[in-house]
Amino acid sequence: MKQLIDDGRPIFLQISERIEDDIIEGGLSEESQVPSTNQFAAFYKINPATAAKGVNLLVDEGILYKKRGIGMFVAEGARVKVINKRKEQFFEQYVITMIHEAKKLGITTEQLTDMVRRGDEKE
Repeated sequence: MKQLIDDGRPIFLQISERIEDDIIEGGLSEESQVPSTNQFAAFYKINPATAAKGVNLLVDEGILYKKRGIGMFVAEGARVKVINKRKEQFFEQYVITMIHEAKKLGITTEQLTDMVRRGDEKE
């Protein structure tokens, strides 16, 4: 498990994002078991209810599911769901914001596209 980044966001959201990251990166494959809320709580030194809130968020989204008496597991198709969710969040959080700022500054779509290409070349 990776450490949480304390950036002022709720811990339960950071827990769910860490699980999503592990799913995207292949650390948690479909049908594999996710650490228990008690394991998350012990590792991150947080309240088990907080860990459960992060896990349950992913259950509500159909990314994880519970096997009664056994634990939480990664749902079939979870990786695609997480990637699509993150793409939409990226679009809303970064692309739309960038376009609004570009319009305020009088940057044309063509100029913006050139800037993105230029940034990509520096990678």
